[in-house]
Amino acid sequence: MIRRSLIAGLMLSGLALAACSGPSEAPASKDTVSFSILSTESAQNMESYWKPILEDMEKQTGLKVKPFFSSNYSSLIVAMGAKQTDLGWFSNQSGLEAVRRSNGEVFARTFDPSGVDGYKSVIIVPKDSKLTLEQLLKCDKSLNFGIGDKKSTSGTLAPMTYVFIPAGKKPETCFKTVLTGNHQANLFAVANGKLDAATNNSTSLRLNAERKDGQADRVKVIWESPTLPEDPIIWRKDLDPVVKEKLRQFFLTYAQGDTPEAKRQRANLERLSIGGFKPADDSHLLTVREMEALETFGLAKEGGDAAKIADAQKKLDGIRAERLAAEAKAGLPAN
Repeated sequence: MIRRSLIAGLMLSGLALAACSGPSEAPASKDTVSFSILSTESAQNMESYWKPILEDMEKQTGLKVKPFFSSNYSSLIVAMGAKQTDLGWFSNQSGLEAVRRSNGEVFARTFDPSGVDGYKSVIIVPKDSKLTLEQLLKCDKSLNFGIGDKKSTSGTLAPMTYVFIPAGKKPETCFKTVLTGNHQANLFAVANGKLDAATNNSTSLRLNAERKDGQADRVKVIWESPTLPEDPIIWRKDLDPVVKEKLRQFFLTYAQGDTPEAKRQRANLERLSIGGFKPADDSHLLTVREMEALETFGLAKEGGDAAKIADAQKKLDGIRAERLAAEAKAGLPAN
């Protein structure tokens, strides 16, 4: 993604939302689907990365696939709810909102080509900076900080859940300026000394380093989150069952095997730091629901209302128990 200034970002977001706020389109015909793509980099870059994958999707499924790119998370959620898109690649928090508000359903999720299942939210500073996390949290309004979209898991939810709320701090009252940008924009701004610190994620940094773009070499990490789940692939529940099955078969077989064709497909995905896709359901979002509940609990404690604290604790405990039960059912080690 290309990092933008706050004003440019807001202009783009407004345009994206305007495009989605018109009259709802009719559901796609059975031979056409619209696939939404979260632009974590510039739309031009993301189009070049996804083009061969979408062409393969068309070839294997027999469907016409129309891409829908946006760096604004909310526009992707609204577009699915308005039936302007049929399925898409979401972050975990925006995916949760698509499930809640847009009749979405998780049917697959990505996995990383490195074999590490998950990624981490990070806070980065310029490589030669002496800034520490403790100094960042002094909140003396002397620093310029970059944060992610409000619906970004690693750009906003994770740092709020694990850094700012536990410390009783709010970015808007901590820093001289707070600019909202995508991961690439925040990385570029920190690397070029335009921001003192910013949120990002381990995948974005690794991709920048692997592509030898140079910015990852000019920053360092001063904080990282616990491991976050990989990204969900979500479709609308009301899609035609025949179309759903064609899409399911594509995602769960793509880049699998030892054939030359599978090797070519893996090369397509590696440009996005995706190793392939695994079957999933809405339980994939339990981790981000727990993070959300942790955030609510922290805010309740900050407010000091005993009833709200008790209610938040009860909801957090319930979601945590649900997550642990799902992990036990899947044979995963307890966290």
